[in-house]
Amino acid sequence: MNKAQQSGPAQAQADAAAKRKEQEKRLKERMGSIDNTIVVLSGKGGVGKSTVAVNLALALVKAGKKAGLLDADMHGPSAPGMLNLEGAPIRSDDGEIMQPADHPSGLKVMSIGFLLRQQNDPVIWRGPMKMNALRQFISDVEWGDLDYLVVDLPPGTGDEPLSICQLIPEATGGVVVTTPQEVALSNVRKCVNFCHQIDLPVLGVVENMSGFICPHCGEQSDIFGWGGGEEMAREMEVPFLGRIPLDMRMVEAGDKGEDYFEAYSESRCARSFQTVVDAILNEQEEE
Repeated sequence: MNKAQQSGPAQAQADAAAKRKEQEKRLKERMGSIDNTIVVLSGKGGVGKSTVAVNLALALVKAGKKAGLLDADMHGPSAPGMLNLEGAPIRSDDGEIMQPADHPSGLKVMSIGFLLRQQNDPVIWRGPMKMNALRQFISDVEWGDLDYLVVDLPPGTGDEPLSICQLIPEATGGVVVTTPQEVALSNVRKCVNFCHQIDLPVLGVVENMSGFICPHCGEQSDIFGWGGGEEMAREMEVPFLGRIPLDMRMVEAGDKGEDYFEAYSESRCARSFQTVVDAILNEQEEE
């Protein structure tokens, strides 16, 4: 092998190392302009975690905070559809740094869904590719000055939650979403322990789908039970942030990409989200 052939792989490795170093520098700079980072987790799918993450971010904006939403679910991105941002162009100033999509509320949003050629295209990636994409979504996105960045993680305690927490070691904390029934709570306990093991503070537990109020008669039906999330939080000695009831209008708003808080600001569900946000904001102000 001649010197030219020897220098090729070595040069490629050196270039990759230099690029990674520059990316790490940008990542620190980006996080330096974000006061608080909240990761939204769940032990299992189907508990409405993305709905909570999206509406938590919107509620923060409504509370007067500069907020961003990072949809970190590579295989099931929900934010573009729920915020009526599907097909939103992602601008790149220099071919590398991307601008997040702007929601009419003022919320800044980034998702792999913006980068797919077709909305139904699957993302068939192994762990290292997902890790690299998550790194880019933080280091190569011009988030600007934010009070809060909300990160919607995929369910479970695998690659993406671990990767995000490694990339943001000084995250403010995690919000754990559950539904009241035991089949969800058993997995959420693992999620809380996951946070403890990686030294991620648990900001609290949100009990989602906590009771359904009939729009016709006003009677409450506890379809998934009631109170299990609060009891689990007490058992595991973590804060309980509040209950979010089932509301058909929130489901419809998410499917249509409408701003639920804009349309139903005085609803019980909207007030419940505001209670959760107030609990988080009060907790941060006390520290």
